[in-house]
Amino acid sequence: MQFTSVPEESLQALLDLFQPVNLTKGEHYALSGQTAKKLAFVESGLLRAYYQNPEGEQFNKIFFSNPAIVGAYTSLITKEKNQINVECLTDCEMVEADFRKILDLYEQHPMIERLNRTIAEDFFVKKEKREISLVMNDASERYALFQQEHPGLENQIAQYHIASYLGVTPTQLSRIRAKKE
Repeated sequence: MQFTSVPEESLQALLDLFQPVNLTKGEHYALSGQTAKKLAFVESGLLRAYYQNPEGEQFNKIFFSNPAIVGAYTSLITKEKNQINVECLTDCEMVEADFRKILDLYEQHPMIERLNRTIAEDFFVKKEKREISLVMNDASERYALFQQEHPGLENQIAQYHIASYLGVTPTQLSRIRAKKE
């Protein structure tokens, strides 16, 4: 999807809000129970967003790598406590900004609001496709789609993360991979 073009002055006003932030593998950008205030653009590295149930079982929702905007979106929008965790799977270099300051730009720079809307629309479409895949496709089809949408990612992260993302056990993923070879 091509995002809307933004006038240079508006783009600069947006870029001026971002500051560098570096996180190491294993650090969290967002934790459940906190209220999110910032979002970041991933310049390098890989992150995952996941839910954790009371028993400690984790369920991967999405992976982020360059180019990606990462944050606890629901918390940012609702100002309620976060229910998702965002963890660095590798060392990450990002730039982050206060979400409210971005919203404050909308009045003076309407193209920033339009840009945000097109990014949100793109995210929504990808989210809906993933949800449909989880209920309509079998595990082998979901794995093939994962490979297509995230080329090379499976060589960068632990297989149990991929299994969780696909909604299968690591053993099931091993069987699927064996059949493909």
